[in-house]
Amino acid sequence: MFRSIATKLYSPRSDNIHLIKNMVIRTSSSSNAQPKTDNKKMEAKVDLDRLDKIKIPESHSFVQNLFAGRANTEFFLPYPQVLNNEEISFLDMIVDPVSKMWEDKWDELVKLEDTETVPEEVMQMMRDMGSFGIQVPVEYGGMGCNNTQYARLAEVAGRYDLGIGIVQGAHQSIGYKGLVLFGTPEQKAKYLPDLATGTKMAAFALTEPSAGSDASSIKTRAVLSEDGKHYILNGSKLYISNGGFADFFTVFAKTEIKNEKGEIKDKVTAFWVPRGPGLTNGPNMKKMGIKFSNTTEIWFDNVKIPVENIIGEVGEGFKVAMKILNNGRYGMICALSGTMQKAIEMASTYANTRTQFGNKLSSFTAIQEKIGRMTLAHFVTQSHAYMISGVIDKGMADFQLEAAVGKIVASDSAWHVCDEALQIFGGMGYIKETGIEKMLRDTRIFRIFEGANEILRLFIALTGLQYAGGHLREIQKAMKNPTANLGLIFMEASKRLKRTAGFDAPDMTEKIHPSLHPEAQILSKNIILFSSAVEHLLIKYNKQIVMEQMLLLRLANSVIDIYTMLILLSRVTLSLNKNIPSAEYESQLCKLFVSEANMRVNQNLSALRSPAILKNDELIRNIAVQIFENQGIGHQSPLHSNESS
Repeated sequence: MFRSIATKLYSPRSDNIHLIKNMVIRTSSSSNAQPKTDNKKMEAKVDLDRLDKIKIPESHSFVQNLFAGRANTEFFLPYPQVLNNEEISFLDMIVDPVSKMWEDKWDELVKLEDTETVPEEVMQMMRDMGSFGIQVPVEYGGMGCNNTQYARLAEVAGRYDLGIGIVQGAHQSIGYKGLVLFGTPEQKAKYLPDLATGTKMAAFALTEPSAGSDASSIKTRAVLSEDGKHYILNGSKLYISNGGFADFFTVFAKTEIKNEKGEIKDKVTAFWVPRGPGLTNGPNMKKMGIKFSNTTEIWFDNVKIPVENIIGEVGEGFKVAMKILNNGRYGMICALSGTMQKAIEMASTYANTRTQFGNKLSSFTAIQEKIGRMTLAHFVTQSHAYMISGVIDKGMADFQLEAAVGKIVASDSAWHVCDEALQIFGGMGYIKETGIEKMLRDTRIFRIFEGANEILRLFIALTGLQYAGGHLREIQKAMKNPTANLGLIFMEASKRLKRTAGFDAPDMTEKIHPSLHPEAQILSKNIILFSSAVEHLLIKYNKQIVMEQMLLLRLANSVIDIYTMLILLSRVTLSLNKNIPSAEYESQLCKLFVSEANMRVNQNLSALRSPAILKNDELIRNIAVQIFENQGIGHQSPLHSNESS
């Protein structure tokens, strides 16, 4: 189920709350429910040897295991170091000249934004730098970089223009990524060389006018020809980056599949579609930001696709889409890290030179707080970026929840940092020539791109709750026949007593630097508090938890803080162990985050049980219902308060 759900959530317009209502979460059944079975079936004994496999499926994901009260840090401690000296030297050789070229273009790009077209000289510069084939294997004409090397180059690109970054990302992160991940040797040999050099450009086409969040409702259809040699494609796609000039499209369409029972079912299939007869596009859409990116609608009218252009297997389109989007997410996080770094540099430079009331802006503690928090937000985002690229390079496969957390953190942080940078500039920041207002506009879309942050928070919470729900099902099953399951019940009771007394906390200090042991203990405590909160929600709300989205958002925010604590402790431990020059400075950032995150986690988890806060939630919902019914605010202007009804 969650394969299709994930694909829905990752579509560019994932802001449809009703999707969540259709999700089925397999949590424990109600204690008052009366199964329609005989007593023998009700009293089935739990197999203790199989308990762990039943209640907690194997996963390397720290976030997913967190919901089950486990601290799986196999891939996260120590902080990933996947590049050897040769690979680091290769990066250093590229980054400096690339940064210099982009820096020289900064003022020009700010002035040319309203043309909404990337200058050809810039496109050629990127071709010359190999920017369109960073992860394409060398044998196909690419640079052959791994995920961490790509992340570093994305961070550099994000410093200068996110719209141009979208052109690059839509091309290689998702546009032709399906060929890299699922392509046959023949497909790779035929198409990757031109794509890697930027001679040909690609786009990713999933979203439709009637299928934003709900990707399963796509209407684009591909019908196999009578001779079985090609498919006939009809339909349309919306909000397609690079849609106006791409030469090839990764397109997802419904196809008829015969299942094992001989029934004909509709399944989504991924196709590699060249621009040609029957494929047309609309004009570039006017947007708030990322104006250098090209965004259009595209139409397919009896487009012929050879059967050899299927990406992956027939009917496996959702699998292909999810894999592509998961693999591309860390590039977005790194790009936003670069944007924040640029904004902080500009704001701090301005604060050091601007004088008000006889003092530099940098001397005011209010400005110092802004810069300090902006820096912390960047440190957190950058730590997420290289953690996720690192664990992918180390071979971790089930990283979708960590990637979702990173995307939320990066996009929320980037908006905050750029907004605060503009505030430090004051009125000057509102003027186009500074480039700050452009950065703010450009970052806004990333809280919507590839899953709106609210939807991703619900996805994290519900996926985790489903993972944890199996445990409670087995305990509840055992309680129906306590005599036959005394061992299991006693074990669970003992575990809960330890948890209540604080003795069941995982030891997080073993791989953490001694100077950070107090912070590691805070992390351990929060893991136990979180596990208890998860159990409380599953028992109290059962399957109805899917409708308690205000609670789920608090739960997800706690996950984000707890996982980020781990990331920072891991990164700073590495810095301290290697005695790098900035280690003590990084330690201060880490300690600040853990202290404040601890307070947020306690507040969010306490709110799940607080009668006062739950009552306020109900008031907020009631107010919203009235506004929806009125299609606007329900209160009068105070100027009319003396008028009789």
